[in-house]
Parts: sequence; structure tokens; C-alpha cells
Amino acid sequence: MLEISGLTWAVTIGLIVVLLALDLIIAAARPHKVGFAEATAWSLFYIGVAIAFGVWFAAAYGGDFGTQYFAGYIVEKSLSVDNLFVFVIIMTTFAVPEKHQHKVLTFGIVLALVMRGIFIAVGATLLSLFSFMFLVFGALLLFTAIQLFRHRDEDPDVENNAVVRAARRFLPVTEEYHEGRLVTRIAGRRMVTPLFVVLIAIGGIDLLFALDSIPAVFGVTEEAYIVFAANAFALLGLRALFFLVQGLLDRLVYLSTGLALILAFIGVKLMLHWAHVDISASVPEISTPVSLGVIVLVLVVVTVASLIKTRSNPEAKAHAGSLRATKEPAERES
Repeated sequence: MLEISGLTWAVTIGLIVVLLALDLIIAAARPHKVGFAEATAWSLFYIGVAIAFGVWFAAAYGGDFGTQYFAGYIVEKSLSVDNLFVFVIIMTTFAVPEKHQHKVLTFGIVLALVMRGIFIAVGATLLSLFSFMFLVFGALLLFTAIQLFRHRDEDPDVENNAVVRAARRFLPVTEEYHEGRLVTRIAGRRMVTPLFVVLIAIGGIDLLFALDSIPAVFGVTEEAYIVFAANAFALLGLRALFFLVQGLLDRLVYLSTGLALILAFIGVKLMLHWAHVDISASVPEISTPVSLGVIVLVLVVVTVASLIKTRSNPEAKAHAGSLRATKEPAERES
């Protein structure tokens, strides 16, 4: 059992808040198009911070917990790339000006951290009180994996999202962006801008990803502190990663398939753990090093296969994948 002092929790959360504040200050103080060099520098910085934390954590609490952290970090990082697909779709759908994309992404990261913090607390409590929750989480991940694989060649229908439709129906929305403001006045009438609707869409997507990613990371570690740290450090680099790889995302044609395999694998791992604890100790469990190896192997194979595919067929295009069938354009118009 991992024993984390209140001071360590406070310092960790403080570090996350400082890094988030840095992002917010940059986004608010100097709205601009983020170039490749800047995105690369920030990406390397956040990856370096995550690795440095993992090295310290392994040295302070042991190699086994360190391995759990890195496995959780890689799981969350791989899922965050799929998150980026959806962010790109949202930015394109709502034609978000490049100088405001920084602000939208930072808001998305903050909201994702808040939601995942809530889910981590709830998940850790449920797992500690009810061992059958491992079975529930495992079944949830298997269902998600099957749905993602079935609809791997589709994209989420952002405009048809219930929350976005409700916002457009009940809120007065301006036609244009107004210097990055969320609310403005036109002819004396208070109205929300499209940026406000974009943030609603981002929030809805964050909620869906939290429902999937938290059970997934609990599949490699039961420690709430590791789950939180892995999520936080994976999400912190999401903004920079977006600007770094948005031009390369279309080439990862097998990413959704790979993520479906990873989620299915972790789902089986959770269900085996439940059976080992509640049914019979003779039921085998999958160790964290094996999990880490499988996850890395799947990501490497998926990346290489995707690049080979797009090189031989330049017209092949990646999709974010969807958890339900999306409507055809003709259906939407009718």
C-alpha cells in the first residue's frame, strides 16, 4: 500500500497548479498562433517534467510504484492523442481562429483535470469499498473498446451533441467571434459568442474521456495518487502536443484500433483481478510490467503500421473513432 503524506499531495497539486497558471497566463497575455518550434519546446518541457517526476517517484517509493506511474502515464498519453483528434474536429467545426485555440485548449485541460479529479476520488472510494467494481470497470472498458473498434472509421458528430444543440437552442449566439470574449453585447442585448459554445463542446468531450480514461488507468494501478499524477502530467502537455502534431494526426490511421485493443486489454486485466480476489487465487493476474510492455508494443505497432499505410496510400485518412454510429450527411439535412 502506497503511503503518501499530506505534504506530498500538497506539493504535487501545487506544482500542477503552477504549470496550469503558466499556461493560462501565456494564453491570456499573448493570444497568438503557436508555431512548430514553440510547440516542440513546450512539449519537450512537459515530457521532461513528467519523466523527472517519475524518476523521483520511483527513487522515493520504489521501482514497482514507479513502473505503475509510467504505465499509467503512457496509457493516459495515448488516450490524450485521441482526445486531440476530437479537439481538431471541434476547432474545425466551429472555425476557431488560430489565435484563440491556445485559450480553448488550456480551458479544456483545466476542465479535464477537475473532472478527472472528481472521478479519481469516486473511483478510488468505490474500489476500496466494493471489489466487484473491478468487474464493472473492466466490463465498461470492454464495451468501450468494442464500440470504438466498430466505429473506428468514424468521427464524433460534434454539432449533433445534445449539450451543443441545447446551447444553440436556448442561448443567443453571435455569428462571429468577438476578440476571444465569451459574452458580448449587441444592440443592448447580452449574447454568448461561438467561443462559449466551443467551450461547452470541449467540456462535454472532457466528460466522456474522463469516463473512459479513469477506469483505464485504474487498470494499471489502484493508487489514487499515481492515477492523479499520471493524468495530470499527461494532460499538462496536451496543449503543446496539439500544435505539434495536429498536421500529423491524419496519418495515424490505425490509432483508434490500437486504443480499442489497449482498452480491451486493460478491461480483461481488471476482470482477471476481480476473479483472482473474489473467486479464486488460482486465477492468473497480469502484472504491471507486462501491461506496460503490451501497451508500448501496441502503440509502436500502430504508429509504424499507420505510417506505412499512409505512405503507400496517401489518400488514407485517420479518424478519431466514435462510441456510437454517426448520422450520414443526408440524414442530418433531413
